[in-house]
Amino acid sequence: MGILDEMNTSIIEGNRDKVEELTRQALKQGIEVSTILSQGLIAPMDIVGQRFESGELYIPEMIIAGEAMTRGLNILRPLFKESGIKPRGTMVIGTVKGDMHSIGKSLASMMIEGAGFKMVDLGIDVSPEQFVKSVKEEGAQLVGMSSLLTTTMPSMKATIEALKEAGLLDKVKTIIGGAPVTQEYADKIGADGYAPDAATGVKKAKELVQVLAAR
Repeated sequence: MGILDEMNTSIIEGNRDKVEELTRQALKQGIEVSTILSQGLIAPMDIVGQRFESGELYIPEMIIAGEAMTRGLNILRPLFKESGIKPRGTMVIGTVKGDMHSIGKSLASMMIEGAGFKMVDLGIDVSPEQFVKSVKEEGAQLVGMSSLLTTTMPSMKATIEALKEAGLLDKVKTIIGGAPVTQEYADKIGADGYAPDAATGVKKAKELVQVLAAR
């Protein structure tokens, strides 16, 4: 088994220390950073997402796999610039104002980062103004919003309105998710995408950056 195959297996199994060790070994062997990233880190996260969708894996396994991938990514990230690696796009993500839940948002952030995006995680209780400020500072193409409480869902609408007022809606696409959120609500408030789970969030992120790139 080659070292990249070992990385795949270790990520899927959630072996964080092994992923870190193998990433360093791969660099010492002279394997290109872009190859380690695409074949060693991103490829197994695609498999994790597929297995989640088919019911083979559950949320705890996804979280562990995401954490293992992140250990490898942390080693590679400082080398991206000199290796000429550019992210698929930049996404600002956060749990909306008034909501303190973070597990779903953090999982989505890990999975989408594992698909090759630069993630800017604003954390919890994020106001519309904070989303707007971060989009401007980061030049983000995507905004991801999470809510676990029906009482905080209006903050999603307020954020989309704030992005519109700031003249950013023609430059960014919005994705919303969380237990009480539905496609119907996404349509109602003018969100560009709805993700019932992290795996779907990855697909939506890929789709929406392609829409922006095609303009």
